[in-house]
Amino acid sequence: MKLSSISFLYELYKQHPQIQTDTRKLKLGDLYFALKGPNFNGNVFALSALENGASYAIVDEPIPHSEAVDHRILQVADVLTTLQALAKHHREQFTIPFIGITGSNGKTTTKELVYAVLASHYTTYTTQGNLNNHIGVPLTLLSIGQDAQMAVIEMGANHLHEIEGYCQYAKPNYGLITNCGKAHLEGFGSEAGVKKGKGELFDFLSTHNGTAFVMSDFDYLNTLSAAISNVITYGTTSGSIQATPATVNGFLQVNFTKGTPFESIQTQLVGEYNLPNILAAVSIGLHFNVPADKIKSAIENYAPTNSRSQLLKWKGNDVILDAYNANPSSMQLAIENFAKLNAAHKIVCIGAMKELGNTSLSEHQALIQLLEKYTWDHVVLVGGDFENCTHPYTFFKDALEAKTWLQAQNLTNSAILVKGSRGIKMEQVLEA
Repeated sequence: MKLSSISFLYELYKQHPQIQTDTRKLKLGDLYFALKGPNFNGNVFALSALENGASYAIVDEPIPHSEAVDHRILQVADVLTTLQALAKHHREQFTIPFIGITGSNGKTTTKELVYAVLASHYTTYTTQGNLNNHIGVPLTLLSIGQDAQMAVIEMGANHLHEIEGYCQYAKPNYGLITNCGKAHLEGFGSEAGVKKGKGELFDFLSTHNGTAFVMSDFDYLNTLSAAISNVITYGTTSGSIQATPATVNGFLQVNFTKGTPFESIQTQLVGEYNLPNILAAVSIGLHFNVPADKIKSAIENYAPTNSRSQLLKWKGNDVILDAYNANPSSMQLAIENFAKLNAAHKIVCIGAMKELGNTSLSEHQALIQLLEKYTWDHVVLVGGDFENCTHPYTFFKDALEAKTWLQAQNLTNSAILVKGSRGIKMEQVLEA
């Protein structure tokens, strides 16, 4: 039958508040949304979803079926826009803080830190993993329970107007941009395009009387937030909260000079480039009156996963594994941080960067020029446009070839940096 209204669907959702788009993960009573894309069509699996326990199936193509299940098949014009409209309707039932987080680098780590701080004191819901796109954002919103006191929504984007679209149904009343760097240049076109695209979050906050948390060290964030009435700043030399970074036993230590009741936080994160992420979590925690001891404890107990700023032991070596994603900006920070590390032997293993469009070759060559400024025991380049660059280093076409080389070196007492774009799967170089 045809769906009569979003309100009708919302009543069904309140009875069956679990959403599923993959029949392989279906649980009894789930609402099944038959999404489709270039390489899949969820409509094909609608009947199977009902047979396997879905309460209703929302489809946008005619589905041959028996009268027995007719009332459980809801026909809509477009499943994705219906999912987003349902998410918006659900969001509108809340008056709690919704904190939107976007940026070129560090947004998932920042989201996890902010969540850890807020969840130590409030019932808090957040984006799971990196479900931060046009499907993940509405699914995140629909996972928020009626007991929610805080919501933290991560927003990823690779082209203009994407963040603007998310804001229409996530409706954040608080937000932060971690940074704007050379990421997704293929979609954004330029660094200016990145700033404009990420800045859509601040545009929404400006027109809806929202509050922005801003890293004052980044002049462009001060500019992007200039039209927002409510701005809370933090930084190294200015802002309501101020701190400087240090490295202690390989991990970032944050030493506060203004605005906090505690003097320092010892993290389990590698890299001084994580300082803004810590400051954001502290600022948000203090703004929402999370007790200081809970803020400090939550951040100090946070251990990164999924190949993000992890310090690992591997066959008698120290490994910085930061291979979840990479772009020119994050690569530069990682290499410069690694160069500062006090270690007798250093090996750099980096994979190619994706989604750089017609700047790809020049950006890879620029990265090689950066590497050449420092002394390393070995540099291994893997995949992509590294193959087309001029360099004096070792090159392999994929991570498995690099793995064979690395493991044959029988390294000990060395420091190893492993970084690359997700598609290169650089974590494979460490697998047994």
